[in-house]
Amino acid sequence: MTIWFDMDGTIADLYGVENWLPMLRASDPAPYMLAKPLVRLSALARVLNRLQDEGYRLGVISWTSKTGTPAYNAEVTATKYAWLKRHLPSVIFDEINIVPYGVNKNLFNDGNDILFDDEKPNRENWTGTAYDADNILETLKSLPALR
Repeated sequence: MTIWFDMDGTIADLYGVENWLPMLRASDPAPYMLAKPLVRLSALARVLNRLQDEGYRLGVISWTSKTGTPAYNAEVTATKYAWLKRHLPSVIFDEINIVPYGVNKNLFNDGNDILFDDEKPNRENWTGTAYDADNILETLKSLPALR
């Protein structure tokens, strides 16, 4: 079973970056790096590493910019990888998928995977178990391996 995380609005506060939308429209990838964490990342890393030790796989499914060119989306992808490396250096994700905006995230679901995503349509479309971005740590701690 894989535990998947969206980034923007779920673990990274993209929408809290001042002028994030004009910057994205200007093909500036900076907001993706400037985004502050939305969860205590040291605590998240500890829980994720424990879950991985218990046999869970860890993954990221995140979209590129809605109006990005292929070149800009390549920059966005590199920036998102850098954000993960900077903020969660001790977590070795089994899979990271930075995909074009709007790609059905359920395509990466093996059927019983878990998704954390701030967007309701993504959660509703997920055929496994899906949670919003609220209480990520508490939800992870309630998984069977950590009880």
